[in-house]
Amino acid sequence: MSNTQLVVGYLCAIVITSMFVWIGVALHMAYTKFDMMLEHLKNCAAIMVRAPLRHGGPWGKLMLIGGISGIITFPEFYLRRGELSLKDLQSFPSPIKRKLAILQWSVWGLLIAMALLVAIGKSSPLH
Repeated sequence: MSNTQLVVGYLCAIVITSMFVWIGVALHMAYTKFDMMLEHLKNCAAIMVRAPLRHGGPWGKLMLIGGISGIITFPEFYLRRGELSLKDLQSFPSPIKRKLAILQWSVWGLLIAMALLVAIGKSSPLH
């Protein structure tokens, strides 16, 4: 195994570990802040359609928290389509909004990092 492959392997292990940490943080938010988030977004059609996922166990909660974080991080799309209430968005607590945005951007960063590392690992010659 070449040094490049060894480094890429270790970096992939770090990214995978970070993904598990991300899942833990998302589940913690889902189990502790769900009722408050859903209460603040009760007029948001995009969320109310997904709200039954909260009864879908951990996987459903992850999907719902991902949907909420996407809607809070990129609200313009949902506001234009009328699926998000501006009043709900403005009344949503800023600390939770910030955490959801960090959650959304970090998962995108982790997925991109893993894709790049896999591409580098595949292009590295075997020695």
